[in-house]
Amino acid sequence: MEPQRDWLEKDFYKELGVSKTASTKDISKAYRKLARTYHPDTNQGDVKAEERFKKISTAYEVIGDESNRKKYDEFRRLGGGGMGGHRGGYSPGQSGAGDIGDLSDLLGGLFGGARGGHGRGGFGGGFGPMPGTDLQASLTLTFHEAVEGVTKTVRLSSQALRGPMEVSVRIPPGVEDGQRIRVPGKGAPSSDGGDPGDLLVSIGITGHPVFERDGKHLLVTVPVTYSEAVFGHDVAVPLLSGNSVTVRIPAGTPSGKMLRVRGKGVQSSSATGDLLVTIEVHIPENPSDAERTLIEKLREVETAAPRSALGVS
Repeated sequence: MEPQRDWLEKDFYKELGVSKTASTKDISKAYRKLARTYHPDTNQGDVKAEERFKKISTAYEVIGDESNRKKYDEFRRLGGGGMGGHRGGYSPGQSGAGDIGDLSDLLGGLFGGARGGHGRGGFGGGFGPMPGTDLQASLTLTFHEAVEGVTKTVRLSSQALRGPMEVSVRIPPGVEDGQRIRVPGKGAPSSDGGDPGDLLVSIGITGHPVFERDGKHLLVTVPVTYSEAVFGHDVAVPLLSGNSVTVRIPAGTPSGKMLRVRGKGVQSSSATGDLLVTIEVHIPENPSDAERTLIEKLREVETAAPRSALGVS
């Protein structure tokens, strides 16, 4: 479908299940939720899920970008449903000539600008060659690949192409789950001499047995003994690279305390995150006889837990 008609006929807000006044953050949140549900990697062979994923991806490409969203809103406000199947032509029911001019200017800016004379468009001007359509693809990366960056090959097969095609996609360090990478000029070719479309690659990331991510930060949980937490201790904390860093556990550190190691998180071209270390005091499920004896002695002399603040003793 031609982009003009696509924008006029499709309600991208409805496609993502958000209101027209939704914030960019809410739109992104809605897209991520839907993308996880309908991602091709979790719906192998489900044609309907794949089609739904393409639709929500297209919708997010437009209204998830503030600049595109403004153009889309203005386009629909000026064009309404009046254009129907005409490419830039006037149809009954549209408002006066002033509105037509506004719509012509807007369409010219969106789809390649007007050409002189009586070209293919209406409004006394016309549009330039239409670009090819964008294509959708998906890649699943390992945790390491997403953090460090990687080059992957995507195999494309679409009716819009002349045949199967392979595209090399450079994934930058620090890419996040649900993010989309745009590869300019690697979409479908134009049918009338315009520029080819782009390739939009949706990223999925597998989990890691030790680390988690919070944006640019890496999270890791480190167990310590009771004595290490009480008296303080230097512990080795793993890094994603396979090395380790020594972290000082202060005396009296409670379970759940988070310590920050600056500059040891995810590195990208824009920022470097931190390593966030959560301390977990290890409680043995089956203490040895020696441990049990000492714990019994400790119970006789230990300071009572401050439960009085809860209104109980």
